[in-house]
Amino acid sequence: MPRPTRPVAAEPAFSVLPANSVGWDDLQTVFGMRGGPSRCWCQRYKLAPRESFGAVPAEDRAERLREQSGCGQPRARATSGLVAYLDGEPVGWCAVEPRTAYTGLARVHRVPWEGRDEDKADGRVWAVTCFVTRAGSRRRGVTRVLAAAAVEHARSRGARALEGYPITTTEVMLEELHVGTVGTFAAAGLQVVSRPTTRRVVMRIDL
Repeated sequence: MPRPTRPVAAEPAFSVLPANSVGWDDLQTVFGMRGGPSRCWCQRYKLAPRESFGAVPAEDRAERLREQSGCGQPRARATSGLVAYLDGEPVGWCAVEPRTAYTGLARVHRVPWEGRDEDKADGRVWAVTCFVTRAGSRRRGVTRVLAAAAVEHARSRGARALEGYPITTTEVMLEELHVGTVGTFAAAGLQVVSRPTTRRVVMRIDL
């Protein structure tokens, strides 16, 4: 008698779409109702001058992201990120757009700039600043799928380079990993170009 064969595990069916081509409900599902993402709503690098993070209620931050992402507005001229789906269910978010859009990043954060001669006003350099994986969907490769999609998204929109600012250790709170890891960006083709702190690096791919 022939030996029974083991079923071959199917590869996860991922798809990634610009946030303006999906509904706001899907993005809310990814961010959830508890934890860091539901409080931050990807606004830490978007604060205006003299605006404190704590002074902006979470519901206001959510509304800002809704406007920035253009969710449900497929004709919007721009969007601030990508949404990943696994077998048709929304499971992840990646903040990616021109580096100049992150005004707080340019104003108060040293990580992208320390030891580098960079033009902060160069809108053709794009950046990935945040990943969010839906609770219950972690360790499925969501961030790696999103990082690879971010490279193609930036390239298709005329970017000349894409940067990420990952953390170098996993010995941190889960919420700190929202910036991504070196492995995530390396798998998407980015390479380390500087090490501004002991825990953070700048990675980049020229497009």
